[in-house]
Amino acid sequence: MNKLHFLFGAAAGSALLLIAGCTSQPENPHGYPIAPVPFTAVNVDDAFWGQRLRASREVTIPLAFSKCEETGRYENFIKAAHPSPDYEQLGYSFDDTDVYKTIEGASYQLQTHPDPALERYIDSVLVIVAGAQEPDGYLYTARTMNPEHPHRHAGSKRWETVENLSHEFYNLGHMIEGAIAYYQATGKRNFLDIAIRYADCVCREIGDGEGQVARIPGHQIAEMALAKLYLVTGEKKYLDMAKYFLDKRGYLSGQRGIYNQVHLPILQQDEAVGHAVRAAYMYSGIADVAALTGDTAYIRAIGNIWDNVVTKKLYLTGGIGALHRREAFGANYELPNESAYCETCAAIGNVYWNYRMFLLHGDAKYFDVLERTLYNGLISGVSLDGGSFFYPNPLECKGDYQRQPWFGCACCPSNICRFIPSMPGYVYAVKDDSLYVNLFLSNEAEVKVNGNAVALRQTTDYPWNGDIRLEVNPEKSRKMTVKVRIPGWVQGDVLPGDLYRYADGKKLNYTVTVNGEKAEGTLEKGYFGIARKWKKGDAIALHFDMEPRVVTAHPLVKADSGRVAVERGPLVYCAEWCDNDFDVLNVRLNRNARFDIQALPDSLCGITVLRTPAQAVTETGRKAEMKKVNLTLIPYYAWAHRGPGAMSVWLRESE
Repeated sequence: MNKLHFLFGAAAGSALLLIAGCTSQPENPHGYPIAPVPFTAVNVDDAFWGQRLRASREVTIPLAFSKCEETGRYENFIKAAHPSPDYEQLGYSFDDTDVYKTIEGASYQLQTHPDPALERYIDSVLVIVAGAQEPDGYLYTARTMNPEHPHRHAGSKRWETVENLSHEFYNLGHMIEGAIAYYQATGKRNFLDIAIRYADCVCREIGDGEGQVARIPGHQIAEMALAKLYLVTGEKKYLDMAKYFLDKRGYLSGQRGIYNQVHLPILQQDEAVGHAVRAAYMYSGIADVAALTGDTAYIRAIGNIWDNVVTKKLYLTGGIGALHRREAFGANYELPNESAYCETCAAIGNVYWNYRMFLLHGDAKYFDVLERTLYNGLISGVSLDGGSFFYPNPLECKGDYQRQPWFGCACCPSNICRFIPSMPGYVYAVKDDSLYVNLFLSNEAEVKVNGNAVALRQTTDYPWNGDIRLEVNPEKSRKMTVKVRIPGWVQGDVLPGDLYRYADGKKLNYTVTVNGEKAEGTLEKGYFGIARKWKKGDAIALHFDMEPRVVTAHPLVKADSGRVAVERGPLVYCAEWCDNDFDVLNVRLNRNARFDIQALPDSLCGITVLRTPAQAVTETGRKAEMKKVNLTLIPYYAWAHRGPGAMSVWLRESE
């Protein structure tokens, strides 16, 4: 049995794997100029992320499995194994993916926390899944449990509505992702063989050849998964299928236009439009296929779209997808707050996409976006205890939002299952004799730099303060370059571009020392590169000034006109009802506001709050009055843990 190793640090949604000893293995193991460091090589002992990882392991993943049982996800496979015209088609056409995604997340967990009972449970589920597969490999319970009356979105025959709502290719994508993760965790082929048979079925039936039909995914993700399957098996037909799905977009008839990004061929697209999750998955798939095929035109296309998102369509929290209507991007600068959609799945897709852009270009600006999304608009989607979830993540609320333990459309909870366990894979990366340090959290890691083993020990209280210590211990003294990301927020840039800017006139500083002395190095593409001969015991000390900052939006963002937001380090802050005895939707932040910073280790798993004098509007009859108040702000990700009530990120500025 070949042993599979991850080369892609953030495993979920990636395409970068290698099987050692596979005779048909591609020459280039991942295609990207920069090589990921696997999440399995990074042992996190961080207070902030350790709590999140523990909650995922102890609460989120077991909860998702229990919900798959309670809501009939497993029963769908049992029914598909024994079809009947009496079965009623309930739920969504993509409910199968909740099983696949939860297995994927559990598989990442198994790699760092082996659990024989969990492994046996997954094997028992896979027996049920295997029973539902048809002899030619097709596996889609929404059709096969009742072939005479398939799901309303499935069409009368295979692939008939896959460009719209059947989600047959979407199901395939998540099946492949989960199957590879389980194979990597256990060495077992039970799930992998199921996925390969379904992928082979698609490769036989989809295309321009005789007896085939030309189809593309209505909901993208198969592109990423098929690229990954190519790397696992060495079978180029899977990469060819992924590229076919991309090349055909905008050329086939009967498609839905902007909603699922088929309004134009990919190379003609330069604006992010339509369903935000589908878009982010597609851009990630384009990056994977481009890296593996050397298609530079594809890389230019997603670069243009990235510029559009970051300069015109990105929320301060890193969220994407402004509109509830079709869960879609809005027009340029259309960024409403109370009605902001910012789906949790879209935030996850935004992380996938920006990580790939970094792997292509080695520019810290992509990690500036990734970090902002990660610490704000993504983890806001799951409660601190791991047991309840947001689907949308608005930036303002009158009291009508609370996280839920599950949804009928459960894509976000199951996506959180597969994302959180793989998060440590975003911390480091390598290229030739360079080591990239991208995220700051306490951990121990073992990496290979140009084939040489280097042990790392990072210690920090980030994101609460900007002091980081990184011990670099090569097995043997050797020359290499350690490239430490200097976040845009410490250099005076909220984000790349002019969508947001700091309005308080502050100038933050940073320092980098090696063994107590000022480091000699250069700042290039947002990384401070320290080239020297490293030896055991060497240590880098970073200090980033971390002060509260006041942010304003571009004048064309009408929703934020006359308003400001507050952030500190990578964290966006908000005002929530339970910390303030006045209406936070009617508060006015003073110009040139001064903030007191207070750590609350016993509140919300340990947070730092900001307090500042402000003014609140009170109404008595027809008369409105301003009164002086003390305003408390908490990190945005922590809101909605203490009951329903008002919340706002963007605050009016006092006149």
